[in-house]
Amino acid sequence: MYNRLTKSDIDKMQEEIEYRKLTVRKEAIEAVKEARAHGDLSENFEYYAAKKDKNKNESRIRYLERMIKTAEVIEDHSSEEEVGINNTVSIYFEEEDEIEKYKLSTTVRENSLHGLISIESPLGKAILGHKVEDRVYVKVRDDYGYYVIIKAIDKTTDDSNDRIRSY
Repeated sequence: MYNRLTKSDIDKMQEEIEYRKLTVRKEAIEAVKEARAHGDLSENFEYYAAKKDKNKNESRIRYLERMIKTAEVIEDHSSEEEVGINNTVSIYFEEEDEIEKYKLSTTVRENSLHGLISIESPLGKAILGHKVEDRVYVKVRDDYGYYVIIKAIDKTTDDSNDRIRSY
């Protein structure tokens, strides 16, 4: 399965890879060398912690490189009337009688606690491409779903403040 990423997502990931290779990697290697110099490695907590940090950094680099390599690049703009990636959308939830705002993003930037939802989520899939006042069915499972009404679409763009998630 390919990750659907925008050009901006890929650029951010490449920046992180470069930073990790040029800065974090050097610091991690120095930390391992310094901890190793303290002597007996069998009871040297600093050595094991430094090795763990170094390995974690290398794993993150490999993960990001694999994400870029297997990415399906998608456009992050849409027509003026329809919901697209990076747009902030006001949605009326009929069951709760509430209006909430969400910004659509790719899966590597989603953070529902900060109002970012993925275009791969049930709600994101349902509203993508729809227009203001469209009543949309959000299918959560085969036996459950709910209706929402799109109340407003703010044509925002990628402001580069949405960080790439770390795992």
